[in-house]
Amino acid sequence: MAKFKLYKLRFSALHLGDERADYDKSNLVYHSDSMYAAITSALAKVGTVIPDNGDFGFSISSLFPFYQRDKESKTVYFLPRILKQDAFEPGLRKKVKKIAWLDLPSYTKYIHGEPLFEGRVNESSMKGNYFTSEIIDEDFISSNVNPRVVISRDGSEDAKPFYMERLFFKEGSGLYFMATGETQVIDRALEILQDEGIGTDRTIGNGFFEYETDMMEMILPKSETISNLSMFIPETKEQLKVLFETESLAYHFQKRGGWITDAGLNTYRKNNIYMFDEGGVFNYIEKIDTEIVLGKVVNLKPTIEHVPIKHPIYRDGRALFIPVVK
Repeated sequence: MAKFKLYKLRFSALHLGDERADYDKSNLVYHSDSMYAAITSALAKVGTVIPDNGDFGFSISSLFPFYQRDKESKTVYFLPRILKQDAFEPGLRKKVKKIAWLDLPSYTKYIHGEPLFEGRVNESSMKGNYFTSEIIDEDFISSNVNPRVVISRDGSEDAKPFYMERLFFKEGSGLYFMATGETQVIDRALEILQDEGIGTDRTIGNGFFEYETDMMEMILPKSETISNLSMFIPETKEQLKVLFETESLAYHFQKRGGWITDAGLNTYRKNNIYMFDEGGVFNYIEKIDTEIVLGKVVNLKPTIEHVPIKHPIYRDGRALFIPVVK
């Protein structure tokens, strides 16, 4: 049985941008590499020595939704649907296509290869993009799009309108992430981050949060097939070759990078790198029945003529993996 420390974040409002910086659409997932970067930045601001390799000794998942009717009621934790279909009965696959999130009991069945449906009885568990037998408000995460205006810093250009989508969470609900390793470092960082915020446009109140901790126990199968709960960068080409040696192989990847956030450098972009999204299916070198961490931290510091950058800009590609049955 795997045990993870959880960090539950409850937000005032939130906008999560992507590489395209489309403000009129917010992501729902705050990826592990962005959270790790935010933690690193917060620690650096209070004088914490950043390890030479950027590794603080902990690993985290990406941030996923949790539902809680209020702060005193039961928490329903959701995990991303893995990129495989064989846990669904063929006749129901069209109906379940929109399901993106499984609650922990359903996810546990899913990674053991058990069908999520027994005849038609479990169709009542399909609640929008979520699959759970619990009673939830399907719109516990809502959004609205508001007009904004961008004004040039030197006044040389006319003001330009744009639209921004902001996410809102019903009382008690929010996003959480799983953590292993030296988690006391995370505790120190969140004390700072909760008042600075995460995500985009924090100057207008986005991304501020309150947080609390919890524990999650997950019964894992024994398998040589694994799936990632974090953004992932393979350590070597040799490792990638082994990971691809399975008939169940399934993955998505995306370009990651973004703007440098240091004062005076925020008009420059970091180097880009492609990373595997959460929920991929890969091969491992042996059968395992516990969580593992694979991947590496990379430095995305760009070379900019006449603009020295005095510190590395780390991107964490170390991912939490768990075994899953094909």
